[in-house]
Amino acid sequence: MEVADRKSSGSCLDYDGRAKEVEDFSKTRAGVKGLVDSGVEKIPRFFILPPEILNKAPIKPSDDQYSLQVPVIDLGGGIIDHDHSNRRAAIVNEIRVAAETWGFFQMVNHGVPKKVMEDLMTSTRKFHELPREEKMKWYSQDVSKLIRFYSYGYLHSSAPANWRDSLACNFQDRPLDLEVLPHVCREEIIEYTKCVVRLKEKLCELLSEALGLKSDYLGKLDCMESKYLLSHYYPVCPEPELTLGVTNHSDPYVLTILLQDNIGGLQVLHQNQWVDVPYLDGALVANIGDLMQIITNDRFKSVEHRVLAGRAGPRISAACFFYPSTANNFKPYGPLKELLSETNPPLYREVHYKEYTSLYVSKGLDGSSAIPHFKLQ
Repeated sequence: MEVADRKSSGSCLDYDGRAKEVEDFSKTRAGVKGLVDSGVEKIPRFFILPPEILNKAPIKPSDDQYSLQVPVIDLGGGIIDHDHSNRRAAIVNEIRVAAETWGFFQMVNHGVPKKVMEDLMTSTRKFHELPREEKMKWYSQDVSKLIRFYSYGYLHSSAPANWRDSLACNFQDRPLDLEVLPHVCREEIIEYTKCVVRLKEKLCELLSEALGLKSDYLGKLDCMESKYLLSHYYPVCPEPELTLGVTNHSDPYVLTILLQDNIGGLQVLHQNQWVDVPYLDGALVANIGDLMQIITNDRFKSVEHRVLAGRAGPRISAACFFYPSTANNFKPYGPLKELLSETNPPLYREVHYKEYTSLYVSKGLDGSSAIPHFKLQ
């Protein structure tokens, strides 16, 4: 079947036999890479995305001299200390503008050693390229498992399938036992997360100041004590025009810090067009999560983003998500009272993290945000 015919052959979300095809795929425990290794030339039908998801917004032409660019912020001189007050003030302002208008920004001179980032990328590749028999030991669709390898996070829903494999490490708000991590990447994961947590703490200060609050404000909210590291592997795709590495979504957390390689493919939705978030040597990407948008009463924006499938891969990335501690799973979070006034009333009702994520998971990565469900009428 030609590509045009396969595009119009019916949505991947609703056809007879879909559930069994997905179940059979999961039972292989080989992931998307297993499909590629088997020599597949046509992607399974449940990976084919409907046009309303693939073509949600136009892509900004890369040769346009006025192309939009995701902000790049140099944290050097302002993130470690307060001595360089002028420089720190400038950094805070850059973060404020990026968080309010883009919801995304790249960071350089962020304090995470380059070797630590490179080691994580190398070890992530090693894990995902392990022999099938060894890697499949970690395969699970049980979201309660702290460590698991999986491909299709919404196996029993009609949500779109994504062309990627993932290693999930859910640290929650306590250290993980080193022995439960895959040997091939355990040291690298532990070292990287230690460094990223330190960066998160500094970003909390800068984001607090960007809101006009004391630098320790967000840290005292206890809304970013848990962490969840997803190490992704996007295999080469034989039909990248029919699917996505990750479908359009925003993150249901408070803050995300992302490490990506030089393959490319990450895009953010800005001014109703998809804009590339290009690889920048030594950089980390930060993006605002849904809960941050709610507690800042829409000051900071949680925006949709996606990852393209491609033939240049495999693409490797690692996303570290920060969210409320287990003790605060049922603590209500709403617009911060310090940000409210008669002219700026609350836009959202209070919501606890479990309630938010339950809705998020139930709808799957369907290209729509869960945020509007919690808006006040």
